[in-house]
Amino acid sequence: MIEILSNGAPNVVQDLGRYGCMSYGVSRSGAMDPFALSIGNALVGNDRGEAGIEINLFPFRVKFHEDTRFAVTGADAKASLDEQRLAPWWGRTASARQTLVIERPRRGARAYLTIGGGINVKPIMGSKSTDLKGAFGGASGHGLMRGDRLEVGNGQSASDRPWKVGLGVVPKGLLEYWDELSTNCISVRVFPAAEFERFTPESQTAFLRDEFKVTPDANRVGYRLNGPVLNQSQHVELLSHGIVAGTIQVPPSGQAIVQLAEANTCGGYPKIATVIEADLWKLSQAHIGCGIRFELTDIDTAVVALQTRRDEELRIRDTLAMMSGRA
Repeated sequence: MIEILSNGAPNVVQDLGRYGCMSYGVSRSGAMDPFALSIGNALVGNDRGEAGIEINLFPFRVKFHEDTRFAVTGADAKASLDEQRLAPWWGRTASARQTLVIERPRRGARAYLTIGGGINVKPIMGSKSTDLKGAFGGASGHGLMRGDRLEVGNGQSASDRPWKVGLGVVPKGLLEYWDELSTNCISVRVFPAAEFERFTPESQTAFLRDEFKVTPDANRVGYRLNGPVLNQSQHVELLSHGIVAGTIQVPPSGQAIVQLAEANTCGGYPKIATVIEADLWKLSQAHIGCGIRFELTDIDTAVVALQTRRDEELRIRDTLAMMSGRA
């Protein structure tokens, strides 16, 4: 069992999401940075889709009530176990009554805590993810607050697993991305959406040339951006239609909105572009005030980028399995 020691409604139990339910108006939910969650699970010997805790508000404190294997991934955040500093993207065993503290990230926006054996909450519609809009899943449909206790590990103790010493990983490109975040501006790849051609040539150029800022109106549903006003050549009313994570909509204000993990299942604002799936994790780690530049690509490139990301995840999981004796 683990006990939450800090208030933080935005801190939620998430797995890789709830699929096949959007036609019922249910968002996918799931981790904003699924790669970080998956590698965190690999570090503790779990299946890639096991639920962990997505930490969006810091400092985050949790107490272990039994020997527990855990890992911290995601943002570049200082973490310590009973004041003993931990390396980033590292897994190790905590003893009963030890406390883990994760401070506000130096680079990035959210961190992930994964637990050996997983978090024992009831799956709903095939997922343990918290849907904050629908108030279900995870820990009774709400964020984690001080005093909440979660059953973990499926009844296994840390000594039942072949993890005796700490183990860490540095995914390809992670350090380069953290360096990019340090400049307070990142680039993400997009391809044109259905209404791209309806925007004026000046707006199309500005969208791909100018910098947008993540505003404080940013959460798991999406980011409102502040940047050049994007205008249509002719205003057209659209019927509501399906949208997904990565969709960039433009409401009447002309300021772009990017849909993210808890994206609305439908909407009627015109869509100027879509962030490729392989770059959504980069966007999810962009903090409030961070600059965003959009780089035009094509679907073939997007498919290759996603497959490369999946291949890297598989390579890391295989390597960690061999290092821990589980291969």
